[in-house]
Amino acid sequence: MQLNHYNTNFHKQTFAITVICENVTNAPNIGSLFRTCDAFGVEKLIFCGTDIPLGRKMTKTSRATEKVVNYEVKKSTLIEVETLKANGYKIITLEITNNSEALHNFIVKNNQPIALIIGDENFGVSEAILKLSDASIHINMFGQNSSMNVVQATSISLYEITKQILSK
Repeated sequence: MQLNHYNTNFHKQTFAITVICENVTNAPNIGSLFRTCDAFGVEKLIFCGTDIPLGRKMTKTSRATEKVVNYEVKKSTLIEVETLKANGYKIITLEITNNSEALHNFIVKNNQPIALIIGDENFGVSEAILKLSDASIHINMFGQNSSMNVVQATSISLYEITKQILSK
C-alpha cells in the first residue's frame, strides 16, 4: 500500500544546517527550496538579495512549506556569511571552482554547524563569498552540461550532508 502524507513513519529531525541563497530570484525555485529545506530538516533558510519573490508563484511550488521552514530575507550575503563564520559555522559553497571537491568525496567532519551557500541561477556564487568559504563542493556531471538547476543541486547536496551526519 502506498503511504500518504499522514501515514508515513518518517522521524522529524532538524540539523544544524543553514542554507543561504545568494540572489536566487526565480519564484518556482524559491518555492522548491522551501520544500527541499523542509524535507531535509534544515534549521534555517536565508534569501539574500533584493526583490525576492515570495508571492503566489512561489507558494504554488512551496506547497505550504514556507509556513513551517524558519526563513529570513536579508540584503547582504556577505554580512550573513561573515556573521555565521564568526559564530563557528563551517562555510560550504556549492559551486564548481578550480579548488572545489566532488560531493561524493567531501566529508562532513564534526558536529560543527554548516552554512551551505547556493548561488544565483545564472552566475553562481560570487567571488567574495567563495573567498570566505571553508570548502567548495560540486556534483560530478557525466553529460555534456556543466551545471544543473540550483534546487536539484541543493537537494543532492543536502541528501549527502544529512546522510553523513546521521551515520556519525
